[in-house]
Amino acid sequence: MEKFISVFDMFKIGVGPSSSHTLGPWKAALHCMQQFQLKNEIAQIKHIQILLYGSLAKTGKGHGSDMAVLMGLLGENPISTDINLISTKIEEIKKTKSIVLNGVHAVNFNIETGLMFLRDQSLAHHPNALQFLVTVGSETFTYTYYSIGGGFIEFSDALDANTNIITVDTNIKSSIEIPFDFYTTEELLHWCMKTGMSISEVVKENEKTILSENTVNENLDHIWQTMFNCIYKGCKTDGVLPGGLQVRRRAFDLNKQLLNQNEYQNEQEWMDQIKKGGNDFRYILDWVSCFALAVNEENASFGRVVTAPTNGAAGVIPAVLMYAQIFCNKNTPSDIRNFLMTASAVGALFKSGATISAAMGGCQAEIGVSSAMAAAALTELLGGNQKQCLMAAEIAMEHHLGLTCDPVGGLVQIPCIERNTMGAIKAITAAQLAMQSKPDFALVSLDKVIKTMWNTALDMSVKYKETADGGLAIQIPIALAEC
Repeated sequence: MEKFISVFDMFKIGVGPSSSHTLGPWKAALHCMQQFQLKNEIAQIKHIQILLYGSLAKTGKGHGSDMAVLMGLLGENPISTDINLISTKIEEIKKTKSIVLNGVHAVNFNIETGLMFLRDQSLAHHPNALQFLVTVGSETFTYTYYSIGGGFIEFSDALDANTNIITVDTNIKSSIEIPFDFYTTEELLHWCMKTGMSISEVVKENEKTILSENTVNENLDHIWQTMFNCIYKGCKTDGVLPGGLQVRRRAFDLNKQLLNQNEYQNEQEWMDQIKKGGNDFRYILDWVSCFALAVNEENASFGRVVTAPTNGAAGVIPAVLMYAQIFCNKNTPSDIRNFLMTASAVGALFKSGATISAAMGGCQAEIGVSSAMAAAALTELLGGNQKQCLMAAEIAMEHHLGLTCDPVGGLVQIPCIERNTMGAIKAITAAQLAMQSKPDFALVSLDKVIKTMWNTALDMSVKYKETADGGLAIQIPIALAEC
């Protein structure tokens, strides 16, 4: 049975730089500790070792997978942990050669031997795999996790790591009955046409089977506030990104340049100053790029971001939503909530029919999907009908097909940050094209594009799937420990 994917599964608050390589392993470690906590066996753990496979091993250090696993073992929640204390906590583990599991039980732990990057090994089910070998008394348990993209994780405690695999995400449920079940574009459109509801209204009715309407609205507001805070902080932060590539932040200088030295004291004054700059095409283009750069520079700096649908593509949707608010005057709470819900519906279609994991599908699965999500959401916000929304998503993805994931140095910086600006611009263009078109005459449907994207992913060489073994990653001469 297919599983309902909530808007709050698509948009998860966490820590950068990667939803699959940071947030996923972090959640896996938390889940592992919870299993022993539920059995009241945390205090009986004598030894723990973590094995990272495939893509997680090859680019894990650059993506902070080791940090994420350790923070999860400590019992720290990625939603609420103080990101300024992460490095301190990791250094304490290195210094003491011990780790306090779930914050209550200390065991000896040497990072050099306790956390292994098995770059030449992989597990069959998914390239983003990690195992926890936990010794309790005289028995060692093996828990296997797969970080399948967007912060989603799967779990197996079977001897064969490729059997008995279950999804452990909180909001995804196979048993829940929702009023408008959809896993394809055709099914979603069926409900829209039958009820006369917009895509966002269909999503909201489904969400109300899990949470109250007030809670849905509050959670959506929190998601957007986290996105906005990330943009604002990124525009105000100067310096060089961590990791060794010496990539300078650009949002800071671009923000100053575009504001032409005009001062502001708070977020609202900042947005007012942006509005005063007018609607020149190049001015708008620069701001959309600035918003996207700001988010992904924060993401690359281990900042707090929202998966949209992944960390690597976290800048596209916030940038387009900022564009809608500032330059299209679509800035009411309902506007913002509807944008996020429509975007999540398109993201769910890609997750059900293809993938949102770069390790499975290359960057088309991240930037491509985020661009499609943003395009559909913007189209609805600007008055487009349901068919035009889905057409906008199709256009956006069609022009990302085959996009590779080839992070230089295994870091989410080059070309990842700039790709978010391109994804945002393509989303806006796709929305405009769809609203000037008649979808009934279109030859290519969103379902066909999703199928094509998946087939392209299957055909794509593994070296272009977040391994740093191909593309730009091997053209830039570097020598980083992160690789």
